Amino acid sequence: MPERLTEMLMDTWTPLIILWITVLPSIYMAPMNQSQVLPSGSSTGLKRLNEEQRVLNRSKRGWVWNQMFVLEEFSGPEPILVGRLHTDLDPGSSKIKYILSGDGAGTIFVINDKTGDIHAMKRLDREEKAEYTLTAQAVDRDTNQPLEPPSEFIIKVQDINDNPPEFVDGPYHATVPEMSLVGTFVTKVTATDADDPVYGNSAKLVYSILEGQPYFSIEPHTAIIKTALPNMDREAKEEYFVVIQAKDMGGHMGGLSGTTTVTITLTDVNDNPPKFAQSLYHFSVMEDVALGEPIGRVKANDLDIGENAKSSYDIIEGDGMDIFEITTDAQTQDGIIRVRKPLDFETKKSYTLKVEAANTHIDPRFISGGPFKDTATVKIVVEDADEPPVFSSPTYLLEVHENAALNSVLGQVTAHDPDVSSSPIRFSIDRHTDLERQFNINAEDGKITLATPLDRETSTWHNITIVATETRNHSQVSRVPVAIKVLDVNDNAPEFASEHEAFLCENGKPGQVIQIVSAVDKDDPKNGHYFLYSLLPEMVNNPNFTIKKNEDNTLSILAKHSGFSRQKQEVYLLPIVISDSGNPPMSSTSTLTIRVCGCSSDGIVQSCNVEAYVLPIGLSMGALIAILACIILLLVIVVLFVTLRRHKNEPLIIKDDEDVRENIIRYDDEGGGEEDTEAFDIATLQNPDGINGFLPRKDIKPDLQFMPRQGLAPVPNGVDVDEFINVRLHEADNDPTAPPYDSIQIYGYEGKGSAAGSLSSLESSTSDSDQNFDYLSEWGPRFKRLGELYSVGESDKET
Repeated sequence: MPERLTEMLMDTWTPLIILWITVLPSIYMAPMNQSQVLPSGSSTGLKRLNEEQRVLNRSKRGWVWNQMFVLEEFSGPEPILVGRLHTDLDPGSSKIKYILSGDGAGTIFVINDKTGDIHAMKRLDREEKAEYTLTAQAVDRDTNQPLEPPSEFIIKVQDINDNPPEFVDGPYHATVPEMSLVGTFVTKVTATDADDPVYGNSAKLVYSILEGQPYFSIEPHTAIIKTALPNMDREAKEEYFVVIQAKDMGGHMGGLSGTTTVTITLTDVNDNPPKFAQSLYHFSVMEDVALGEPIGRVKANDLDIGENAKSSYDIIEGDGMDIFEITTDAQTQDGIIRVRKPLDFETKKSYTLKVEAANTHIDPRFISGGPFKDTATVKIVVEDADEPPVFSSPTYLLEVHENAALNSVLGQVTAHDPDVSSSPIRFSIDRHTDLERQFNINAEDGKITLATPLDRETSTWHNITIVATETRNHSQVSRVPVAIKVLDVNDNAPEFASEHEAFLCENGKPGQVIQIVSAVDKDDPKNGHYFLYSLLPEMVNNPNFTIKKNEDNTLSILAKHSGFSRQKQEVYLLPIVISDSGNPPMSSTSTLTIRVCGCSSDGIVQSCNVEAYVLPIGLSMGALIAILACIILLLVIVVLFVTLRRHKNEPLIIKDDEDVRENIIRYDDEGGGEEDTEAFDIATLQNPDGINGFLPRKDIKPDLQFMPRQGLAPVPNGVDVDEFINVRLHEADNDPTAPPYDSIQIYGYEGKGSAAGSLSSLESSTSDSDQNFDYLSEWGPRFKRLGELYSVGESDKET
């Protein structure tokens, strides 16, 4: 391809190159515009330029040129001549030297320093670099001095059609709905051409379809692809492969071209109705099938896909519309026929249904092509099955009095075999529901009898299960629940609702209600309870108490007189007879305990014991308990106070099992220095000889208590330190309270008669050698203030 392109270019451009070289001075050194200086490429132009300079009296450089051009991709046997530089200062004696600098100078572009000819040494590509900026200058060949200022010019690479169009984004994929109208937009493609879009037609593209007709068309200049054929059916052909060509040079012969592919897929629309695969379906089902079980499937096929292929099924006609139902399987789009109600072969042996399938999504554009539904007939045959016995009732309710005799019949259950063979039935009781075996059943006729006595107060309801079994096939079993209600009989006497104990105040009044009691009865009469209360016959004329029946079926106990006394009688027992209104009536006797108590003036019970009389007048047992509690609390407070005070007065001694050498007692008290004489006697520190009296040890706890010993005789002032230490050592050795181990004894004594004197400041206050600080005032103004301070101190000391 490159060799062919070179031959074509050589054949096409050879006369142009000859023309280029011939007319080069007149074309590429022609005037540019009024803002640029005219070139001088020949002697005529040079003379004309000199004359114009004389007339205008303007100072201009002697030579300039226009921009130059060079063809790209040119590769001849010799370097191509781009242009020639010449100045009117050149007399032709070869004293002028031309210099070229800038983009590609010396590598791509070379200048003949004598003639000014510029040649392109390499093959140029406009798509890599479209123009080069260079600078030319004329200098003296001998001195290299510039004859004129440098001038800048541009060499432009002239484009040729050497780049074919390219579809950068290809291959393409597009979709369009099926059955679209002619001219419906599908997609748009775009090709690019690296050639110069400004120069010539190298980058002018024209689009066309190479493959894909007559279904699609393309706009030549916009590259918009549209449908060209109406009613394209996806079900007939879903995908189309289209080849698009882009050709430069405006589509003319000799232009370069590029191609791309566009895969166009037709999307589905609902343009097809559902269709049953067959018009008649046959199914058979056993009569004992469970409710909700599927018995068959029907299928309506739809050529569409996705949402457009979804269908719903309905039973629109038939003699089993209430017996069967049809639903849609969302995965397979099948119609599933299920049983809604029980089937009975003996009642009806076959059913005929008419089933309809209809699209759920209808496209209004194609509704005229409807209807989008289809129907089919379904015949269902019911087959006979060995069914279990059927009870005459789904549940049974029986009633029996709690005093019913044993083996008495409570009721009867019946069942039959629904099959044509009609097998005999045997009955039994599921003993898991009758663990105490209170009932029996006749296996032949289903009569239920009483096996053990009943008690309504123990259990009002009994729920048992009766089992019916076919004698010919023991696997066919049916069950039915039987509820037995035990009816009440008046067999329980009434009694007090709770154990009552009444309290009677000594200061009570006659007719006062002592207690209100109520009764209960375990029986449950239809009209409710009604109790009768009475005293025993021998207690009818009771001198102390009487009774009164209340409207709410309760009883009030009243005192007949006042003046009851605990000392005379503390407790009274009152028997009461309670009878119900049953048939026959039942009664019982309950005893009410009445206790005499001491009460306040408001009738509040305070004490019911005889011992309360021995207590002080006006004090009850509660008051005495409160007083005793206060006394105990005061004693506890006193004991705590004494204990805390004793603990506070204990000496700060170290326990026996502690080692004084292993304990450090830290005090965070900071002394005030020599001027602080409040916390201790400084004279004692200054003169240890003056210590008189006994100082007890507090770092240990002595084993024996000794009386304080008399103070040691003061040490004479003339004694030496060595003697002083020996005396103190002897005292420590003979001290019975001293610890048995070595310890450090510290004394504030520095000795007497030292030639150096005392180094301690503790004795400075009693020193006889008072210094005179008057000399400080003679040391200059800096020490004047210090001298005044010390002199003031001396005067104060004298005062």
